[in-house]
Amino acid sequence: MKYAFENLEVWQKSRILVKSVYVLTASFPNDEKFGLTSQMRRACVSVSSNIAEGSTRWSQKDQARFYEIAFG
Repeated sequence: MKYAFENLEVWQKSRILVKSVYVLTASFPNDEKFGLTSQMRRACVSVSSNIAEGSTRWSQKDQARFYEIAFG
């Protein structure tokens, strides 16, 4: 069963971005593992996570808050 947010093009593209960033950052130097690499990965995952979280909220105000966080 698909959740409603999985049908959103923006969520699908955010998942593609996550995969791309993970591949890209895998080639970063080890001294960046806990710095830039971690920050980039967490930022990308945050976008898709906030879209998913927002879609579970009942009120439009709550939904908008999570979508705004995802937008940055």
